[in-house]
Amino acid sequence: MIVTEDNILAEAERWAREGRKVAIATVVETWGSAPRPVGSHLVIDGEGNFLGSVSGGCVEGAVVTEALDVIAAGAPKMLEFGVADETAWRAGLSCGGRIRVYVEKVD
Repeated sequence: MIVTEDNILAEAERWAREGRKVAIATVVETWGSAPRPVGSHLVIDGEGNFLGSVSGGCVEGAVVTEALDVIAAGAPKMLEFGVADETAWRAGLSCGGRIRVYVEKVD
């Protein structure tokens, strides 16, 4: 099966119907060279399983970690990733761009 944005959102709905705790991460803004366009999704469950992509793999681990916090706390988060001095030793975008990712719990 080819994974599309529609498949990812349908899977989030299915996981929630199954009783899983679920969060969705969405690319809401990009600057410069970014691996995924605005509107790209990553769905994450409370066990850390995920489907989709918000960055082509370079920051997915950090987004999953933040999504688990969102699931636990219930409060959404806005994340920003890019290559900059203050983020050089954390997850970053090797392509030189920046992305903003909104993470919210699915109820």
